[in-house]
Amino acid sequence: MAAEHGPTAGEYIIHHLTHLQNAKPKAVVDFSVFSFDSLFFSIVLGIVTCFLLWKAARKASSGVPGRFQAAVELLVEMVDSQAKGIVHNAESRKFVAPMALTIFVWIFLLNAMDLLPVDLLPFLWEKIYAAAGHDPHHAYLRVVPTADLSITMGLSVSVLLICLYYNVKIKGLGGWIHELFTAPFGNHWALYPFNFAMQMIEFIAKTVSHGMRLFGNMYAGELIFLLIALMGGAWSLSATGIGLAIGHIIAGAVWSIFHILIITLQAFVFMMLALVYLGQAHDHH
Repeated sequence: MAAEHGPTAGEYIIHHLTHLQNAKPKAVVDFSVFSFDSLFFSIVLGIVTCFLLWKAARKASSGVPGRFQAAVELLVEMVDSQAKGIVHNAESRKFVAPMALTIFVWIFLLNAMDLLPVDLLPFLWEKIYAAAGHDPHHAYLRVVPTADLSITMGLSVSVLLICLYYNVKIKGLGGWIHELFTAPFGNHWALYPFNFAMQMIEFIAKTVSHGMRLFGNMYAGELIFLLIALMGGAWSLSATGIGLAIGHIIAGAVWSIFHILIITLQAFVFMMLALVYLGQAHDHH
């Protein structure tokens, strides 16, 4: 009988990059397929985000703030100043500024899942899956929702819908439709088709790039963590094996520290682009 062996490097990466889904996609875009792992972690961390912001608001006082309150106040002031500089409508900022704050905290927490050991939650899920009588080799689980294109595109489409709402609210339905056909080239009947086409291209390009930027960075970060994990999995009682183990520890620590900057920056960039797009929705052409 052949001896059982562990997965190859390729099988290990493919397993970790496979979502827990209700079915296999039948096309590149298949709206009947749901990634349960991404949805679960997104919803749980969304609840955590709301709880943290609620707790900060509840414990806010005029006295000497604690560390948590001071950190939240600093974050709120940063987001509020950015919102004031981009969205000049004070009434709109009552919704836009809290939304931007929620976006930043939520996406930061989604990104921060990448800092967990890559095998920790998948290992626990395999044990649960096996205890339920299923094959643990099919216990797929991805824990970084922002490394799932469906999540990041869902966020960017949500921003697009809010932008469309403010376009209509600020300019009126007739004014927005007029702008669709008269900007950016001018108000002339011969230019109407080109203006409309450019407006549609702009909406699509902004939405796709908004979601793809976050997805690409987080997917790459997740993949690098998997490659570093493979270094540790290849250790043995030899000079090469010990060198790989030491390299795994050093590379993992260095990349984790650097990744803290990446996950923060990506949350900030997504928030800022959302503010910029909403600011553009308030501008008249």
